[in-house]
Amino acid sequence: AKGAVEMLLADCYVRRDEVALIAFRGAGADLLLPATRSLTRAKRSLAALPGGGGTPLASGLAAAESLAEEVRRKGRTPTLVVITDGRANVGRNGIGGREQAHADAESAARAIGARKLKAILIDNSPRPEAKARGIAERMGALYLALPRMDAAILSDAVRAHGAGRSGARG
Repeated sequence: AKGAVEMLLADCYVRRDEVALIAFRGAGADLLLPATRSLTRAKRSLAALPGGGGTPLASGLAAAESLAEEVRRKGRTPTLVVITDGRANVGRNGIGGREQAHADAESAARAIGARKLKAILIDNSPRPEAKARGIAERMGALYLALPRMDAAILSDAVRAHGAGRSGARG
């Protein structure tokens, strides 16, 4: 996942896009990096990001939605790029439990879809995951399975989707 983000960061740097980084782990989501054009800051934040642990996907999606709406209010067009396997196991309340966590994640995904935010979901599981695809569909997001991606395909898909395409794709 970190390798995919680094590819996206480099591409964003070339286009002079601003990038923000939200991590969802443990019991919630944290804004690790406010919107910046600094590739160095973004890479440093990414390098410090630990892997593993709980997946509060709903909290991550809600934080991304909030940040995207803030960007919209400033007259810019946000594109959300979510990297997940879709297997939420921590609910919005910060408490574990896969069933409630998944229901919360689906609800947060529908909220993003209702706002018609441009979004891409990159499934980082070893094999394409039905839960990730379902979250992408509810978000109205382009769905990409990381194991089937290479740098050029990923970069082209993000660039094309950010330029105005919408809807779930497989």
